[in-house]
Amino acid sequence: MWEHGSSRNTDKVNDMRKFSTTEEIPIPVKLIDQVIGQDEAVKLVKKAATQKRNVLMIGTPGTGKSMLAQAMAELMPATALEDVLVYPNPNDENRPIVKTVKTYPSEDEIKKDPGLFQLYSSFRQMRQAFAKLSGEKVMSKKEREEEEMGQGRMLQQAMRNRENAAQARGGNGGMMFLFIMIAAIIFFYATGSLNNDNKWFVLAVLVAIGVMYLLYRFTSTFGKRMGMGMFDYNDPKLIVDNSGKKNAPFVDATGTRAGALLGDVKHDPLQSGGMGTPAHLRVESGAIHRANKGVLFIDEVASLKIRSQQELLTAMQEKKYSITGQSENSSGAIVKTEPVPCDFVLVAAGNYMDMQGMHPALRSRIRGNGYEIYVQDNMPDTPENEDRYVQFVAQEVRKDGKIPHFTRAAVEEIIDEARRKAGRKKRLSLNLRELGGLVRAAGDIANEEKAKHVDEKHVNRARGLAQTIEQQVSRRFVESRKDYPVFATEGSSVGKVNGLAVLGESMAGLIMPIVAEVTPASSKAEGKLIATGKLGKIAKEAVENVSAIIKKHIGKDVSQYDMHVQFLQTYEGVEGDSASISIAVAIISAMENVPVRQDIAMTGSLSVRGEVLPVGGVTGKTEAAIEAGLKAVVVPRSNAEDIHLSNGLRGKIKIVPVDNFVEVLQYALVDSPKKRALIRKMAGILHFRKKR
Repeated sequence: MWEHGSSRNTDKVNDMRKFSTTEEIPIPVKLIDQVIGQDEAVKLVKKAATQKRNVLMIGTPGTGKSMLAQAMAELMPATALEDVLVYPNPNDENRPIVKTVKTYPSEDEIKKDPGLFQLYSSFRQMRQAFAKLSGEKVMSKKEREEEEMGQGRMLQQAMRNRENAAQARGGNGGMMFLFIMIAAIIFFYATGSLNNDNKWFVLAVLVAIGVMYLLYRFTSTFGKRMGMGMFDYNDPKLIVDNSGKKNAPFVDATGTRAGALLGDVKHDPLQSGGMGTPAHLRVESGAIHRANKGVLFIDEVASLKIRSQQELLTAMQEKKYSITGQSENSSGAIVKTEPVPCDFVLVAAGNYMDMQGMHPALRSRIRGNGYEIYVQDNMPDTPENEDRYVQFVAQEVRKDGKIPHFTRAAVEEIIDEARRKAGRKKRLSLNLRELGGLVRAAGDIANEEKAKHVDEKHVNRARGLAQTIEQQVSRRFVESRKDYPVFATEGSSVGKVNGLAVLGESMAGLIMPIVAEVTPASSKAEGKLIATGKLGKIAKEAVENVSAIIKKHIGKDVSQYDMHVQFLQTYEGVEGDSASISIAVAIISAMENVPVRQDIAMTGSLSVRGEVLPVGGVTGKTEAAIEAGLKAVVVPRSNAEDIHLSNGLRGKIKIVPVDNFVEVLQYALVDSPKKRALIRKMAGILHFRKKR
């Protein structure tokens, strides 16, 4: 038995770099150098970026998968970016023409193409003229290249300029027509041609001519907007615009539906009477097209429908994909463009269970031309890795932009929280999303107090604010049980044990009372072990294992008894085998009529040979025992060093590590002649020697 905290090396944090606040910490420029704790993944991502390979990243949420994907796009070699325009097809309006142009053609390419040379020359002259008129400095060649719009946007803008010029000419014609109308009225009046007999007729004719002219102008303008009429130019639609981008595109397609991923053609409600919108103006590019020459990132990849995964696979293989309407009930379904380029690198991500929902061919495609990476969820607790956490906190502060910098003591508290969340001895958690939330919560508290820096006290207060839903539920569960107690924290009771559990996949602990009762067997053939409390598959198997241990090692003919086990008020269900020792203690206590101490709680798996095996979530379970006011907690010896409590909780509970079931009984049962006899008998049968 030992007091928790005695094995922790409290001098480790003193080996970090010397700093007063995180304001002194330099932040790497490249994203890949900002990734924390994923050394193996970083190596593979660098290799995949250089060779343009696909990547599948599997791991727990919040460990940096999306950041690795963005870093990969930043590392990819700069290739010629492309803009995509869609033009109307004069031969088949439902088969729009696709034109691909370089976003930034080289100077040699511009000089060799007369049309391109004229386009760029006119735009550059306009920019320089505007700069002179506005008093701005004329940009150098390098600055001009950085600020220059892409070729696709230039082409579209040139078309709009021509349209505006045509409209301006039309406006001048309107003024001329109005002048002629006024001149005609003056002429008729001056020559005396207007008299009482014909003045209304002449005015009616002039008004009719004016109405006809206005109608002509309206239909002409409306027809131009709708794509009707005969014009000497076509108005294209720019569906992929890479203006302003110098690196490979990064497109996050997480959670997208088929239309947003693969492209779509909008529905046109005005499909008849010549009033409809031309097909090429209704075309919308998908994420696969915007990611051309770059990275397409899809998190929770298994959430994509199988059809979308199949189409994604086709796009990866062909490196081009036609856009059509995704809804069969839409008028866009009859439109299909020429193939649009989509030469992207896929970075898919998810958790371990997501692999079951992936299309086998899609995963095979990634493996055949890329890498699979299992992202780490923790890293060794070394001075070097603690130093990485200093960088992480500094990055989070800079990224947020609204919170003060952290002092050294505050950073040490963040590192301490990383140890607690790891749930393993000498490890640091890499769930950086949750730890980033703690950083921001501490910063908000410091802002409220108008503090210059975030200090240790702010982080400790933030721990209460940044609790997960499961932790809040656990705390309220304990509070409610104080008013309506279902478990005791003192005294002793026969057949009743304070078990421990965690809520869901979180580290939030919970007291789980277990009671047992032994009755004469209802069947002459054999006794039964009946467990209630909404048990899952693994929990039921654990109960069966406990039954086997009792039948074999207690030294009694248990076929004469029915053993009833109840998990009290477990409305959310029970899963896992960490309650094995609690079940076994409750049954043996009821069978032998030996009381169990109620000021302790316990957790641990139990082998059929009576060995106590490690379980998960021991830190959260221990915190729940402290919250409930218990004095000690029994845990597997291999889990003892995994428990990491904050400064405010250390010393409030005794940790009792055990190796086997005899040791559990030795500590949990109230001392009595029956207990001593039972221990001697079981120690002999299980061949365990009681440790003094």
